[in-house]
Amino acid sequence: LGLLTVNALVAADSVLVPLQCEFFALEGISHLTRTIERIRASYNPTLEIQGIVLTMYDGRNNLSDMVANDVRAYFGDKVYNTVIPRNVRVSEAPSHGRPVLIYDINCAGSQAYLHLASEVIHRERRAAVI
Repeated sequence: LGLLTVNALVAADSVLVPLQCEFFALEGISHLTRTIERIRASYNPTLEIQGIVLTMYDGRNNLSDMVANDVRAYFGDKVYNTVIPRNVRVSEAPSHGRPVLIYDINCAGSQAYLHLASEVIHRERRAAVI
């Protein structure tokens, strides 16, 4: 991770981690969790992983299922239920200079992001009550 990212983690309360359902993402999240532990030990003892969002999920691909299952087994309820699917419209939107919700609100990717927003809000409200 770069200096800017590490500085952001030092200043943050929590981290929302988007994780592609790809093999090398497992290595990346392992590296990230070690970095978070080092930052907790030295600079920010309250830093926590708020949640993990599985992205670029392709249900036709066994690897996506394997990654999702491994991440859920290790991180448990830190993994959001909402999964962002691999979606052409999500990939196209930046090339048109638009967020996917403006580019095509009805595509599966947009709908997943809206559902994720609701899930994040619900979890945060529930955590505030406890």
